[in-house]
Amino acid sequence: MKKTNKQVNNPLHGITLEKILIKLEAEMGFEEMGEQIKIKCFNNDPSIKSSLKFLRKTPWARMPVEQLYIN
Repeated sequence: MKKTNKQVNNPLHGITLEKILIKLEAEMGFEEMGEQIKIKCFNNDPSIKSSLKFLRKTPWARMPVEQLYIN
């Protein structure tokens, strides 16, 4: 039986949410992230830890963050 890899075309394969946030924060900072994506965890007392906690529980907020990383 032939194995198929479903993640071949997934640009986020192997990249954790924490790595995404660290890279985005280093490149643009929370202020710019908060301007581009209007979510509270980037605009009110932001940190990687609090953002991770919120985004892991909230798929609708995580999707634009992942898209920002891809772009």
